[in-house]
Amino acid sequence: MPRPNFLILMVDQLTGTLFPDGPAEFLRVPNLRALAERSARFANAYCASPLCAPARASFMTGLQPSRTRVYDNAADFAADIPTYAHALRAGGYQTALSGKMHFIGPDQLHGFEQRLTTDIYPADYGWTPDYEKPGERIDWWYHNLGSVTGAGVADITNQLEYDDAVSFHARARLRDLSRRKDRRPWCLTVSFTHPHDPYVARREFWDLYEDCPALDPEVPAIPYAGQDPHSRRLLDACEHDATPVTRENIRDARRGYFANTSYVDAEIGKILAVLEASGMAGETVIVFTSDHGDMLGERGLWFKMGFHEGSARVPLFFAGPGILPRRIETPVSALDVAPTLTALADAAPLDCDGVDLSPALRGESLDRGPVPLEYAAEGSVAPLVCLRDGRFKLILCEADPPLLYDLEADPAELRDLAGDPDHAETLARLTALARDRWNLSRLDAEVRASQARRRLVYAASREGVHFPWEFQPRTDASQAFMRNHMDLNVVEESQRGPRDADGALLG
Repeated sequence: MPRPNFLILMVDQLTGTLFPDGPAEFLRVPNLRALAERSARFANAYCASPLCAPARASFMTGLQPSRTRVYDNAADFAADIPTYAHALRAGGYQTALSGKMHFIGPDQLHGFEQRLTTDIYPADYGWTPDYEKPGERIDWWYHNLGSVTGAGVADITNQLEYDDAVSFHARARLRDLSRRKDRRPWCLTVSFTHPHDPYVARREFWDLYEDCPALDPEVPAIPYAGQDPHSRRLLDACEHDATPVTRENIRDARRGYFANTSYVDAEIGKILAVLEASGMAGETVIVFTSDHGDMLGERGLWFKMGFHEGSARVPLFFAGPGILPRRIETPVSALDVAPTLTALADAAPLDCDGVDLSPALRGESLDRGPVPLEYAAEGSVAPLVCLRDGRFKLILCEADPPLLYDLEADPAELRDLAGDPDHAETLARLTALARDRWNLSRLDAEVRASQARRRLVYAASREGVHFPWEFQPRTDASQAFMRNHMDLNVVEESQRGPRDADGALLG
């Protein structure tokens, strides 16, 4: 079988708890529902870190944040770390990115031959946390609950303008690929910023959820004193006392989130329609996932940045040639996507922390082993780590007591078993596995040193002449459409598509 193309569809902050086996019934997402029905669906997939830049660097490399050193949303993604884009490109693929990937540093490509849009967030060190000032809130970029109290309707927002462009450029790229001028197989990564807050949606999608049965969280707000230490820190970081949130605020925020999930679904539907019309759908593996989740008011928490299920779980589908549609219960990681892509492409494997899932995509059994997660960014005072092993989840931090949950018996994570004598053996076993994997004291020192370096470099960069790292999409109008150094007949014929693999026009 020829090597497949890859269409990777990534969204932002879409919780996997809404995708237990495809989309939850109340979600109005016909395109994702149809995609799920023909996909291998991982019901228990986890991000590598519940924050954008660390999660995405790990997604692309298969490496944990402690190995990429992308600890937070302002940490360098080093140019010498191979990604799936490098591996595929070295293996003969053409690679392109339309949308967000939150790369920090001067390398804004990381293996992609072409980047079709700029990013939506800054590429410099301005968002660096400071472990030397625990509890300090950095007002100009930290989340606050204004995203919740400001939920509502708008025809255009910063995010909508961005994602409209992401979808447009992705579809244009697929149409260009359908001309088959470049006979290499291709990998197109399309990365949206929705349904990430603020929870503001277009009216046509907002109105879909007027009578939605899921506008109230399943788990009511837990009093501040009853929250675990890290959750209390996240509440403080979001200024929970400064912005009172009413039940109507909560319902509106969740409604806006669901509405923006439907908006993303509509844009994905447009992209998939172009893929189908291109004649390339039968040759293409589609991956759908998110960088991390959103707590959506469950337990009184919002956004991400923690290891509770709403924040840490993500949807993960694979569809395409040779893939058996089915639900797979085994916990897996976003770290596993990169090695799976290289295996499906018959490309050189990456040295990474992920596991090749391609046997499971063909219907074979899967024994993944414990799934690791890390977090060392805003709202934390020391690195946190997590292991999901079978039914159990362990959370460790040098600053806090351990947390242990049985997700089969307690999927809402309301009963911490770390102090339960009946689970002492499980706690000891998982703690030993975590200690074998991580040296938390050393990781803490590495994070603090990285923060200090970046704070100094950022301060220097704001003095005098400023040279931005943000990606600048480049177009050459002299080579576009028809120009007088071209032959009109050649232009008109060569630009027609779609074409089959042999270059013959279809339709």
